[in-house]
Amino acid sequence: MPEFMTSLSLTDSLGQLFGLVALAFCIAGFANKNDDRLMVLLISANVAFALMFAFFESWTAAALTVLVIVRIALARKYQGNWAILAGMLTVNALVAWATWRTATDVFPLAAALLGTIGMFLLRGIPLRIVLGLAAFCWMLNNIVIGSVGGTLAEGMVLVTNIITIIRLYQLQKKYPDFRPGD
Repeated sequence: MPEFMTSLSLTDSLGQLFGLVALAFCIAGFANKNDDRLMVLLISANVAFALMFAFFESWTAAALTVLVIVRIALARKYQGNWAILAGMLTVNALVAWATWRTATDVFPLAAALLGTIGMFLLRGIPLRIVLGLAAFCWMLNNIVIGSVGGTLAEGMVLVTNIITIIRLYQLQKKYPDFRPGD
């Protein structure tokens, strides 16, 4: 067994494990052409991410990830609602302020804000572009905290997301009336 694996504490091992669980949900979600299924799979992934961040004691990321779960549920029901969008952005900023520990906490905050704007205002390809930017911010955070599973998960989210964007673009060219949320 590699030295890296034998030197991990139980909490670090659990953090890595939950990062890998999140990876599986993320791949399934972003490979899906249906926006509703994407949202359901993202909720599952974010439960695993919240646990991962808690085990790594990345409290801003953990708290904002819990809000991501709330945001996904609200965005599915109230897509386009500016008042709820503004409320979620405000709550994200307040939670980040309350849990802020280091300058690198800017990565989960940026990811949460991008994801909130994307999920409330966008659909299809634009949604996935903004979620890809959010995934890049989460990946930077995972690199900083040392989460191999989380970094791999967000890297795979980026790759899978790009492939899905290409697939959606091709479908929209072939079938101009195609809408991913339908």
